Amino acid sequence: MLPKLKMALAASIALAGLSGAATAADVKFGFLGGVTGPIESLAPPIIDGANLALTHVNEQGGLMDGKTIELVVGDTTCADATKAADAADRLVNVDNVSAIVGALCSGATISAANNAGIPGGVAMISPASTSPALTTLDDKGLVFRTATSDAYQGGVLARVVLAAGKNNVAVTYVNNDYGKGFADAFSAAFMAAGGTVAASEAHEDGKADYRAEIGSLSATGAEALVILAYADGSGQTVLRQALEGGDFDVFYGGDGMVSQTLADNVPAANGRIIMTRQANPATPASEAFAVGATAAGLDPNATYAGNSYDAAFVLALAAEKAGSTDRAAIAKAVREVSSGTGETILPGEWKKAKELIAAGTDINYYGAAGSQDFDENGDVPGVFETLAIEDGKIMSTGAAE
Repeated sequence: MLPKLKMALAASIALAGLSGAATAADVKFGFLGGVTGPIESLAPPIIDGANLALTHVNEQGGLMDGKTIELVVGDTTCADATKAADAADRLVNVDNVSAIVGALCSGATISAANNAGIPGGVAMISPASTSPALTTLDDKGLVFRTATSDAYQGGVLARVVLAAGKNNVAVTYVNNDYGKGFADAFSAAFMAAGGTVAASEAHEDGKADYRAEIGSLSATGAEALVILAYADGSGQTVLRQALEGGDFDVFYGGDGMVSQTLADNVPAANGRIIMTRQANPATPASEAFAVGATAAGLDPNATYAGNSYDAAFVLALAAEKAGSTDRAAIAKAVREVSSGTGETILPGEWKKAKELIAAGTDINYYGAAGSQDFDENGDVPGVFETLAIEDGKIMSTGAAE
């Protein structure tokens, strides 16, 4: 992690814990994420992605008349809806943020939105929440995401499993919005394509022992185990204990499992698990992001780092377009800068965007993670890749259709 971004992250977390602390920044954007909890190893580069976007804004003329934007981080823990609501409440009603990047885990986003974001009229763009439940959330036009719904990723994973010749699988999923939504989408797509789901069972996160659940799934005779959970939580434990018990030889997972900690802590998983996640497409936009991220010491391929950059940059563009840090004005302008026609803006092109907006020219942001063309539900399309653990490292193994 880039030292400057490390310091920014530390400062942001400190500010989140000191309600109402004065800052040198003119404008505050919030960030909600699982700084602690089952995705804590995934959170830092996602936060860095948002911070990088705001660094580009601040270094290229700032917002409107030169205002600087600071990211204030709130910890949702990912797994606790009450803590997610409390963190959002602090950002909205104490820190008085103008917009929010986040949350990351789907249940945290839904809780934060329902309890603070929507009542406070704050636009929220999640870079990582993928549950199909967000599509139908009664969000008053305030909740968007730069990550693609698991209604699509479930089908991608189903095709990956079937292409590997595995036609009969068992599924274990973390019992929350993310896990259930992903499991339902996967199972529906897998069975529609001719596969058999021998069992699909929820499990609770945070347990020390899942051997009973694993044994039950193994008894079905399934050829492989699909684990839809988190790398720093139940997903890692289930994978380790299934390998230790010899219950399954082949495993599959989704984006929540894509963390180097999984490879570090479960060395026996080497060559045994295939995972899917959203990828940055091969476009001039993703190339521009890669250049800027690499220069800042940030891995451009880190899970959801590009999506986070896009979320923060879109919110800044919306504020610039609105000519205001008013929450309602920003929310209204989100689609105006990213989902229409106009001159294309790529990651890092804040100065260009600022000049075009000042001249009254329409702009259309094309992001690191792809087109941020939000539909009526705040959803976007996306592309996916497969990953594996090879030689102790999480490695991309190619595009997933």
